[in-house]
Amino acid sequence: MRGDGGAGGPGRVRGNAERGGRGGDGESGGHADGGDTGTARRAAGPGGVREGVGRRGMLRGLAATGAAALAAPVVAGGAPAVAASRVVSRSAGPFEVLALLDARGTFPGKLRDRFSGAAEEDWRLAERLDPGSFGPGGTWRLDFRCYAVRRPGGRITLVDTGIGPAGSPAAGWAPVPGRLPRVLAEAGIAPSDVDSVVLTHLHEDHYGWAVGPDGAPAFPEARYLLQRSETAALDPADPAMTYVVGPLRRSGQLTEVEGAVRLCGGGRRGGAVHLRPTPGHTPGHQSVLVDGGRRRIVVTGDVLVHAVQLAAPAVAYAFEQDPATARASRERLLSEAHARGSLLATAHLTRPFVRPGPAAALS
Repeated sequence: MRGDGGAGGPGRVRGNAERGGRGGDGESGGHADGGDTGTARRAAGPGGVREGVGRRGMLRGLAATGAAALAAPVVAGGAPAVAASRVVSRSAGPFEVLALLDARGTFPGKLRDRFSGAAEEDWRLAERLDPGSFGPGGTWRLDFRCYAVRRPGGRITLVDTGIGPAGSPAAGWAPVPGRLPRVLAEAGIAPSDVDSVVLTHLHEDHYGWAVGPDGAPAFPEARYLLQRSETAALDPADPAMTYVVGPLRRSGQLTEVEGAVRLCGGGRRGGAVHLRPTPGHTPGHQSVLVDGGRRRIVVTGDVLVHAVQLAAPAVAYAFEQDPATARASRERLLSEAHARGSLLATAHLTRPFVRPGPAAALS
């Protein structure tokens, strides 16, 4: 997802980045184990809108005309919801997957304008699947969430790094500052515990805390993994190049991978963590499969950004760079997840863990 209005500009999503709490979607907070329980190349997007130029201007204008600024999440009909848990945990074999809430806010403009191909029945089902994302006046409430995979021995793979501090590239439209550093501390994770950081893609709400205020990598012991096709497609003028890709290359911590990669294993108990290419939202978008054997969890990134795409996977998001490829990636990921009974760990739904398929997601 991306919606850059320019640093400090009027395209900003407003929300409760500083608020925590418990319970938002029935998940447990803290460390409770649920048991079972820069943009890529500026190419033309949907309708000929140029990525990183047309979208920036459009979101800037939408925010200027009055995107909702809410201090608490809302459910369908405008009723306030309980604030989301900052840390929610699920297990998959030897792995613990922790959802880390960096921020919550309201996206500029109207929700339905972002998914114009959705039918009324799709919207009705989406509202049942994720009521917290439906704000008053047709607005879109969304979370900005990262994930940590804790492996046997306590080492951590971090998936995405959120919207970042007040001066990050997301500042023009996202509810900065995010709170990821504090949430990591709440989860008992120190920067030195993180030995790998997977960036699903190079939109600024996914790499904001990858580096510190001084430009140094925020996780000194980690290698940062991106698909080579993502960095190859990056416009040299994109903020991602100077904010994150350049510093990581200079520190020697950037690892560019190609295709599906087995990242690490689960030790004696088996299982593995895999990187899976899921292009379309950006050229090198990737998701993360945590395969614990009997249970699998898929960290989706922006393969799906709203529950309407869970209800109807063919529905495109307005800012996908290649909608046809994004649709194919989404349908393939959801089909495989449904067949294997996998959980989906989502970046922007207000429920961190959901099941694929409309019927399963409601269970």
